[in-house]
Amino acid sequence: MKFKITRNLGLKIAALIFSVFFWIIVININDPVDNVTYANIPVEFINGEVVTNKGKTYDLVGEQQPVRVTVSGKRSVLSKVRSSNIVATADLSQMEVNTYLVPISAEVRGLEGENVTTQVSPGNLEVKIEATDKHTFPISVNTSNITTRNGYDIGEVSVNPEMISISGAESTIRNIHRVVAKVDAANGLSESTTLSAELVLHDGNDNVMDQSQLTNNLGERGLSVNVQILREKTVPLRINGVSGNPAEGYIYNGCTTEPSRIVICGTKEALDEVSAIEIPDSAVSIEGKQAREEVTVDVLPYLPEGISLSANASNNVVVTVIIEQEGRKTIELPVGAIQINNLKEDLKLSFESDLDIELQFTGTEEALDVLDVRYAASIDLKNYKTAGTYEVTVNIETPSGVELMKNPTVKIILTEKDGG
Repeated sequence: MKFKITRNLGLKIAALIFSVFFWIIVININDPVDNVTYANIPVEFINGEVVTNKGKTYDLVGEQQPVRVTVSGKRSVLSKVRSSNIVATADLSQMEVNTYLVPISAEVRGLEGENVTTQVSPGNLEVKIEATDKHTFPISVNTSNITTRNGYDIGEVSVNPEMISISGAESTIRNIHRVVAKVDAANGLSESTTLSAELVLHDGNDNVMDQSQLTNNLGERGLSVNVQILREKTVPLRINGVSGNPAEGYIYNGCTTEPSRIVICGTKEALDEVSAIEIPDSAVSIEGKQAREEVTVDVLPYLPEGISLSANASNNVVVTVIIEQEGRKTIELPVGAIQINNLKEDLKLSFESDLDIELQFTGTEEALDVLDVRYAASIDLKNYKTAGTYEVTVNIETPSGVELMKNPTVKIILTEKDGG
């Protein structure tokens, strides 16, 4: 039996070696070594304390670009690789001190024990080393993401905290021009509330700055903004006369404001106390004036305490003062006061504009002082028989001792009645 086992032993050993060799060949044919390249792999810095422990900071030269990583290994192993398993790191402890180039290496996590190699392109990053700086900035608020319900407006806003300390590269800190708390989106607010906010940094050109290499003292609580929501109310503007005297031989004959009403906002209690915005006579001077004049008045100083203007309301109003020679008088007449005569039954009328018409009269002082034309204006439509837009002369009846300098015109729109 022993003889049979040991007989031709050399041939048997050779056959075994050949079998193993052939098996290796077959395995490699069925599972060859290959390589796969993965693009857009982000790079992480490691061992940053090598720089920061010296009171300095580091940052990339230029914008950070992802790298390409080529993974080599057996095809069966490569089939398990995903780009999310690949980690590329720039080790600052290996930085070349003369060129500030940091080598990049990559590893495939989750394949421990497998024989894989990696190659990174590009193979390094260039960084700049700077002294660190720290500065404290006030925080302003951006409420552009907030909308209110109709009839409400945004009042006072405050941010918590009001100041922030930011640390980072000296050049970056110097470039911070504005620090903003951008309030998270909130729609249809009708009551005061507190909202979270995002920290946004702006440079001198108002561009948003990257904060990835900066630190601050906000902590986990972050930013919050208290938003006051106020009610709106529309009230008339009332001007309490004017100051000064016109030039000799001229008289002051009243004034108007544009707009005549304004939207204010405040708490319900504050709004209940306001029926009009009063503009004092000191706001408009007619000293030495000889003609009609428009004066722009800022109404903000005349708002009662606790009252502000709506966000869409202008703080400037135009006051038109009427200055005339003695013996003249100008009256602003609403178009609604015009009497309509001889309008066809199948037509209806509207005025193209609702602006007052200006009437200028001459006459004796006594007659002008008592002049009343509220019921003296009319238009005759007997010659207007079809729909359309027309310019029509306004007829004004004047009393004895008064003369109309020029008959005004108005534009009317005639349309057919429904079913006409």
